[in-house]
Amino acid sequence: MAQTITYREALNQALREEMRRDSNILVLGEDVAAYGGAFKVTEGLLQEFGPERVIDTPISEEAIAGTGIGAAMVGLRPVVEMMTINFTTLAMDQIVNHAAKLRYMSGGQIKIPLVIRAAQAAGLQLGAQHSQNLESWYAHVPGLKVVAPSVPADAKGLLKSAIRDDNPVMFIEHEALYNTKGDVPDDEYLTPLAKAEVKRQGKDVTIISYLRTLILAMKAAEHLADIGIDAEVVDVRTLRPLDTETIVGSVKKTHRAVIVEEDWKSVGMGAEISARILEGAFDYLDAPVMRVALAEVPMPYSKPLEQLAVPLQDDIVMAVRQIMGKA
Repeated sequence: MAQTITYREALNQALREEMRRDSNILVLGEDVAAYGGAFKVTEGLLQEFGPERVIDTPISEEAIAGTGIGAAMVGLRPVVEMMTINFTTLAMDQIVNHAAKLRYMSGGQIKIPLVIRAAQAAGLQLGAQHSQNLESWYAHVPGLKVVAPSVPADAKGLLKSAIRDDNPVMFIEHEALYNTKGDVPDDEYLTPLAKAEVKRQGKDVTIISYLRTLILAMKAAEHLADIGIDAEVVDVRTLRPLDTETIVGSVKKTHRAVIVEEDWKSVGMGAEISARILEGAFDYLDAPVMRVALAEVPMPYSKPLEQLAVPLQDDIVMAVRQIMGKA
């Protein structure tokens, strides 16, 4: 059996179930307690688990991250909410220099079972400083795991897995997905980290994506089917470690690849995925790998300009038609 719930509700269920299972799990961040979180993901947790496990913090991102790292070092399993990923830039020293490296530098003596939740992306007219996609920054760092769920079922299953992991996990959510709905199993389940999923089977071209653009890719694939192009869609889900085997396996089957991301194209996840495809499936390609990405500009506040900057369903369809020689 399954329930149809929102992405936001799926995340809340994951936190609630894990906190019931393990009393060492606590949630901390700005407005996560009485207010229920900036995006209402932590709503109701204070009432059930109390102020010692659901903790409002001062507006100091470096202190929030540092507190989470310290709590993890002494045996707790903190889930830190950073409100938006844009604010994690203020905590980069704690995340990159400490959370990512302490286990390695201590020879495995210190575990850092820390989850840092952060929302990101454009579409809500929040301007250049609050509409960024920074997943490639964190996916660049050894010692961090980076997760990016697209649908409610994965949001719940991946967050539960991230909380149970003994390493620091950057758990990236998309601001425009919180109200999207999907089926989520009623029973206890975990979605494995570091494992991509083929969300749609196809034989002509592989579309590779994650977060909101995965939803657009699925819709694009339906449109392409109407014009005789059978697209396979791969949801990457975990950006580090990257499941190269599933991605390359799909491209070897379809012989064409279109990578869709909402990040800037330069030095982004699409560039990394493209390199992995060339390393693993070069002889199988019938056309150069194509990328669909964000325009190389700071995000405009204007709604029409914002829509021009972000990749849309039509951009994916056009890229696939081009790679198929049917543009």
